[in-house]
Amino acid sequence: MGNRAIIESNALVNNIVGPVVIGDNSLIGVGSVVIGPVTLGKDVLLAQNVVLSGLNHGYKDLNKTIREHKVNTRPITVSDDVWIGANAVITAGVHIGTHCIVGGGAVVTKDVPDYCIVSGNPAKIIKRLDKTENIRDYIPVTS
Repeated sequence: MGNRAIIESNALVNNIVGPVVIGDNSLIGVGSVVIGPVTLGKDVLLAQNVVLSGLNHGYKDLNKTIREHKVNTRPITVSDDVWIGANAVITAGVHIGTHCIVGGGAVVTKDVPDYCIVSGNPAKIIKRLDKTENIRDYIPVTS
């Protein structure tokens, strides 16, 4: 856990199936759940009730209950200076780039490039930030 990092009340950080690394000045909001393997960079903000889970349950052997299946893991990486809005879900194996914003309630199932805003279920890029400007103007997304 990094310097000045904060885990707010009723948050759960679970490293039983993989490590959890929390960078300097990062905050895990009230009621959030972080299940490793997860790496949070510096200055990451997780709002309330965010879920990051690097864990998945197996289910394909129909002779076993889902609970009897082995779990598998894929690491989640959240780069520096990222804000993840309330009730968002980040699924196993996802990488979120530098200075990104994940909208509240989004379900992120694919990697997010640097300087993007994503929203929706499944999350899609809705805006790109212009990293060449001193002010961060929004650049419309073109299909």
